[in-house]
Amino acid sequence: MNTVQEQTNDNHTGAETRPRPGARSLAVLRIVLGAVFLWPALDKTLGLGYGTPAGQAWFDGVSPTAGYLASRDGTFSELFQSMGGQAWVDALFIGGMAAVGTALILGVGMRLAAVGSVCLMGMLYLSAWPLQNNPVVDEHLVYVVLAVALAATNAGDSWGLGQRWARLSPIRSQAWLR
Repeated sequence: MNTVQEQTNDNHTGAETRPRPGARSLAVLRIVLGAVFLWPALDKTLGLGYGTPAGQAWFDGVSPTAGYLASRDGTFSELFQSMGGQAWVDALFIGGMAAVGTALILGVGMRLAAVGSVCLMGMLYLSAWPLQNNPVVDEHLVYVVLAVALAATNAGDSWGLGQRWARLSPIRSQAWLR
């Protein structure tokens, strides 16, 4: 038996229709991509010992962006090196990664999450330019394409809170918040 979250409605008015083919697969992809965004925010903030060693976290006073951006030597290296370690850059990076990851995992604000992923991953993509292993595509670009596709297919409606989110009064009146 399908739940409401596993069914679509074309205009988000609450009318149920048949389940979309692949809706569960998109839901799994959405949750996994959300974890890709949320994990670095948690690890860099708390120093969980994976990518960020204990004692080297943002809460320990260490910038989450300084090391990476200082190491950039590509086309836009001067721009990104100058941004590294600045408090506003650190806050936007950690906040953005956490917000996009949380939105994707919960299936809410999918359009905003897609825009956030374009901004975050677009900057990381440019910071790595020119790319070392492929002249055009790297994981940052793949994450952007996935986030946009998930938003375009209302992937938050399956195994997520997308339909409930869409029924909230402020969201109904502002479709771009969907």
